[in-house]
Amino acid sequence: MQHKQDIVHSVHADHVQARREQDARERLLNLGADLLDARPWRPPPAPPSAVDLAQFAVWRHAELNPQDILSALALLPAARAEVEGLETALLFMARSTGLTWAQMAHAMGFNSPQACQQHYTRLAARQDADS
Repeated sequence: MQHKQDIVHSVHADHVQARREQDARERLLNLGADLLDARPWRPPPAPPSAVDLAQFAVWRHAELNPQDILSALALLPAARAEVEGLETALLFMARSTGLTWAQMAHAMGFNSPQACQQHYTRLAARQDADS
């Protein structure tokens, strides 16, 4: 019975976080982020990413009130997931083009090829769990 309650709690928490992120997106878009130029790799009608919205908040910080800043903070989990997805994709591309773990570790500042490979494995596992 406890397992079912944990699942229900987890689903509820996911819905609460999704609502929080949606409210935050709407608030920042209404503050002018909707006027940002589209990125060539995110053509319209794709909305600005969580990273774009968080950067918008930093850029406009002097004009924001505390609630606006809280909205930007609410987007950090989504922004973190976007960056992890980008990192996973770049590491996959690097391996696909024949780069070694040692080369990638050096470029990313890891102490060893094994550390870089383990990092990639953890990122990929999180991506799989989230999808």
